[in-house]
Amino acid sequence: MDKALQTMINNMPEKTGKSLDEWKSILKIKAFTKHSEGVNFLKKEHGVTHGFANTIVTLSKENNETPDDFINNQYKGKDILFPIYEKLLSVIKPFGNDITITPKKTSVSVIRKRQFVLIKPATKSRIDLGLKLKDVPTTDRLGNSGPFGTMCTHRVQLTSETDVDQELINWMKLAYDKAE
Repeated sequence: MDKALQTMINNMPEKTGKSLDEWKSILKIKAFTKHSEGVNFLKKEHGVTHGFANTIVTLSKENNETPDDFINNQYKGKDILFPIYEKLLSVIKPFGNDITITPKKTSVSVIRKRQFVLIKPATKSRIDLGLKLKDVPTTDRLGNSGPFGTMCTHRVQLTSETDVDQELINWMKLAYDKAE
């Protein structure tokens, strides 16, 4: 399990008043059909921050898949993309100790106080990297959000580790800075 995610789970009782298992029990009784309904419920009814609410709902899914299972399933048959994913994380993690990495079924959210990067293996040969960069104009490489809709403002398509260059790192760092 990702170290940051394990730390978040360990800190959950202190920060939210309940353990992950207690939150899972509450969500199971409510039986939300959509991820966002569970997140909004935890935020509004229990005052849980977005990062914790998103993680709790993600980890409360009925199939009990672990974050590692989500990652393994995302890159099954897309093995050539996994080194790009690992390189992205190795670049992002040093931005700060306030980052939470939350694997979901089809993507990985990278959150500070709010999501600033979304990593999605889109095809067998391409990762779509979503960025939250309000008020930054698009370019040929830094395209509009495309299929990410409002979850991100921009999208960069990555096909090799060399795509994780200084320009991309600067955009990710800017997105991190804007997510405070």
